[in-house]
Amino acid sequence: MRDVAITHQPVELYKILKFEGMVRSGGEAKMFIAEGKVLVNGEIETRKRKKIVAGDSIQLFDECIRICLDE
Repeated sequence: MRDVAITHQPVELYKILKFEGMVRSGGEAKMFIAEGKVLVNGEIETRKRKKIVAGDSIQLFDECIRICLDE
């Protein structure tokens, strides 16, 4: 699991997937989320604009990240 620091919260789920290079584009991120391929805190998440905060974990296929606050 890789830690990812954010400077403000919350951040929308699809944006984190895109900015962290887990997907090639925002459109691809939204597609994977809609298909139920993204887990947030171990649960399938289908809301593209799910608000992500420090402490959340995100998994797409075999890549997993943990969100932390960069203060």
